Amino acid sequence: MSLLNSRKFRASSSEADAGIDRNQVRAKPDGDAARLLRIAVKIFDAAGSAIVLLDRGGEQFESIHGGERGRRAEIVALCQRAIGSGEKAVVRERAEAEGACLQPGSEESGHRLLSTAVPLFDCADKCVGALCVFGHPEIPPSTELSCWQDLQALARSSIRNRPGATLDRIVREFASVTSDAILAADHAGRILFCNPAAERMFGQSATDIVGRQFSALFPDCPSRSDKWGAFEPSASNDGFVEREALHADGSRFPTELSFASIGEADERIGFASIIRDISVRKRLEAEKRHAVTLLDTIVKNLPAMLFVKDVATREYVFVNPAAERLIGRPAKDIIGRTDRELFPDQGADYEARDTQAIALAAPFTFEGQFVRDDGETANVRTKRVIMDSADGESRYILGLSEDVSETRRVEAKVLQLARYDALTGLYNRSHLTEIMHDLVNAKAPFTLLSIDLDRFKAINDQFGHLVGDRVLKMVGERLQAIVGSDNHIARIGGDEFAAIIEGADCEAQAIELAQRAIDDLARPFEVDNRNCYIGTSIGMVGFPHDGKTTDELRGNADLALYRAKADGRGTYCVFDSRMDAVLKDQRELETELREAIANGEISLEFQPVYSVEDWSIVSAEALARWNHPTRGPISPETFIPLAEECGLIGELEAQVLQQACEAALQWPSHICVAVNLSPLQFHSGSLPSRVIDTLESTGFPPERLQMEVTESLLIQDVDRTFEQLEALRAHGIQVLLDDFGVGYSSLSYFQRFTFDRVKIDRSFVNEIDRSHTAKAIVEAIVRLGRKLQMGVVAEGVETEEQMHVLSAMGCTHLQGYFLSRPVNSKLMSRASLQNVA
Repeated sequence: MSLLNSRKFRASSSEADAGIDRNQVRAKPDGDAARLLRIAVKIFDAAGSAIVLLDRGGEQFESIHGGERGRRAEIVALCQRAIGSGEKAVVRERAEAEGACLQPGSEESGHRLLSTAVPLFDCADKCVGALCVFGHPEIPPSTELSCWQDLQALARSSIRNRPGATLDRIVREFASVTSDAILAADHAGRILFCNPAAERMFGQSATDIVGRQFSALFPDCPSRSDKWGAFEPSASNDGFVEREALHADGSRFPTELSFASIGEADERIGFASIIRDISVRKRLEAEKRHAVTLLDTIVKNLPAMLFVKDVATREYVFVNPAAERLIGRPAKDIIGRTDRELFPDQGADYEARDTQAIALAAPFTFEGQFVRDDGETANVRTKRVIMDSADGESRYILGLSEDVSETRRVEAKVLQLARYDALTGLYNRSHLTEIMHDLVNAKAPFTLLSIDLDRFKAINDQFGHLVGDRVLKMVGERLQAIVGSDNHIARIGGDEFAAIIEGADCEAQAIELAQRAIDDLARPFEVDNRNCYIGTSIGMVGFPHDGKTTDELRGNADLALYRAKADGRGTYCVFDSRMDAVLKDQRELETELREAIANGEISLEFQPVYSVEDWSIVSAEALARWNHPTRGPISPETFIPLAEECGLIGELEAQVLQQACEAALQWPSHICVAVNLSPLQFHSGSLPSRVIDTLESTGFPPERLQMEVTESLLIQDVDRTFEQLEALRAHGIQVLLDDFGVGYSSLSYFQRFTFDRVKIDRSFVNEIDRSHTAKAIVEAIVRLGRKLQMGVVAEGVETEEQMHVLSAMGCTHLQGYFLSRPVNSKLMSRASLQNVA
C-alpha cells in the first residue's frame, strides 16, 4: 500500500476550535507509511514517529505511530515548522515530566529527550510534508545526519512509486485539458477546486470561483440544508441533471451535470461535478424540433397525396390529409392495409407498379386513373421512390400522387382548339397536314379529296353569317357521316373541306365517297324553316403516283378541284398528267420569279399595327409585292410558296429584310418593322448570322426589328428552331408568333421560349362578331397573353364592330383593312404621325 493510501485525516482550524478529538477516529498506520514510521522509531530509539503530507491544495494528511496520541497537536505543529522553513526542526523535552509540553530550544539540564522533524521532498524537490521522530535521545550529529538522509530518501522513493501518485497526476492532467468543466466542493457546497475549462465556461478565474458556493453558479438550484444533496435527487437517467448556469457577464446558459461523492461511504468529505455546456445541443434540438414541425406542417398541407408503404408487407404506414381526401377514406381506415384490401378492383395494378419501382434504381412515375369509392374518376400521376429506414433494416415505398385531372382537361381543351375546327368540330388544316405528313413518311397509299362548296357565298349574303355557320356545321356532319370513322375529314378554311381516304383501294373508295358527297350536299339544308341550297366540287389526287410530298399533293388536288369547277361544278375531277398545262405555267412562273428576284423587282408594302392604348402606330408588317410586267400583280400566296418550293425563299427574304430595314430608317424611331420568316429559312442554321449582318450593313437598330414565325415552323424542328430564335432574341430582335390558333398550338412552346407578341389568326377575327366559339377562342388567347405578359395582335380587323369587340376583350394591338390597308414606305411614314380617332 502506498504512503498516501493509509487512512487520511484533514486538520482544520474549525475542527480544532470546536474541540473535535481526532485521536478517537485515528487508525493504526499500515503499508509504506507504517514501515517508514517503524524504521524511524528503531533508528532513533524513539517513543514514536509521525508523518504529515500536504496535498496540492495545501490540505494536510497525517499518520502517527507509537507514543502518546494526545501529543498530536504538538507533533503536527513541529512538522509544520519543518514544512514552513524547509529545514530540520528540533524541540527538547523534560525527562522527569513525561508527556509535558515540548520546549523548543531549551538547553536546561534534565532535558534529555528530543523531538525532531525534517521536511520531505518529491522528485521535483518540492516540499510535500514532514517526518517527525519524538521522544528520542541525542545521537552524534554525523550519525543523525546520515539517518535523516536515509529516511528522506526512503520517503521520496515511496512517494514517487506509489500508484496513487501516478493516478493523481493523470487525473489532474486530464482535468487541465478536458473541455468539460470540473468542480469539487466540500459538504457545505463550498468550491475547493476548478479546472481551466470551468474558468472558460463561467468567464471567471479560479481565484474567483474557488471558495464560492456551488449554487452561486447555478441560481435556479434551491439552497438545501442537506448540502450538495440538493442536486442529486434532480439527476435524470445515467446520473445527469440539466441546470441553467450563470456566466460572469450575467447571461445564462444550459448545462448538463454529473456528480460523484469524494471519500468513502462512511466518511464523505464532499463531491465533484463534471459540467458540460449544452447550448449547441439545445440549439440543435430546437432546430430539429422546428424542422420536424415545419416538415409536419408541409406534409399536412401538401396539396398532393403523400403515402408510405412497407416494401415487405405492402401495407400503408403513413398517409397525409391530401391522401385521405383523394382516396375518400380517413387515415385510420388506410394504415395497416394493402392496396388489394382497400381497392379490390385496382389493387393488383397498384402493387404491380410498386414492384416496378422496387426493381428500378431510379424514381418511377406512372399516370393512370383512380376510381374513388363514390365512383368519381381522377387522373393521378404518381412518383414512387424506394428508401431505407434510419436503422437500415426496413425499406419503404415513398409515393407522391398528384391529381392532374384538371390539367388533362385543360390540355384536352387546348388540343381540341389546336387540332379541331372550332365551328364544325372537324379536323383543322394543320392537323390534316400532320396526318398527310405521317402517311407520306410511312409511304402508306391514300387519296386526298379537296372539297369546295358551291354557292355558299350566296347563303351568307342572303341569310347572314349566323345561318351560314349553321349550314357549315351541317355540311361537316354530313361529310363526317359519309367519310366514316376509318378516314379523315377536315375543314381547312371558309367553305373549304378536305378528306383523306386510306387503304389499298383508296382511289375507288374515294370516287364512291366523292359522288355520295356531291349527291348528299345537293340536298337542302333546313335552317329556321328555310331551305338553303348549295353544291360541291371535288378535286382528287392519290399518293404516291400523283405526288411525292404533301405540298405537291395539295397543289395537284387544287388543280383537279379547279378543273372540276371549270367543268361546271357539282362534280369531281381526278388529277392526271393531262393537266400539264397548269404545271407548265407554274414552271414558267418559277423562271420569271427567279428573274424578278435577281432584278430586284420584288417591292414592299407595309400594313400598320395600332396600339389599342392610344391608337398610335407602333409597328408595320412588311408585305412582299410582285407586279409582273405581263401577268400583272401576282398574289404573295402564289409566288411565296413557289419561292419556297424552288429554293428561292432565302434570297427573296434577304431582299425583303434589306428593303424593310432601309425603309424603316426613314420612319419615326419608335416604330418597328416586322418581317415574316419562312420555315425553310431555318434549315441551314445560318439565319441569325444573316439577319445580324443585314442589321449591321443597314445600321438598323435590332430592337426595332420584329421577326414573325408561324406555328408550322415550330412543328418541323422545334429544337433547331428555338435555338436560332434564341440567338435572334439575344441580339435584341423581337420574335412574334403569327397565325396563332390555326396550327398545332402547343402551349409547350411558351415554356421553352418567350415570345414578345402573339398574333391571332384572321379566321377567328372574321367570325368574332357572329360566332360564340370564335369569340371564346380569342378571349382564351388574350388571357394567355396577359398571363405570360405578351402583347396580343388581332389580324384582319375589317369592321368597326370587330375593332370594338377586340379592344374590349383586351387585345393590345390591332391590324386590318378597317384601320389601314398596306401602303408604301412614304405613306407609312406619314400615317405614323396620325392616329385612329
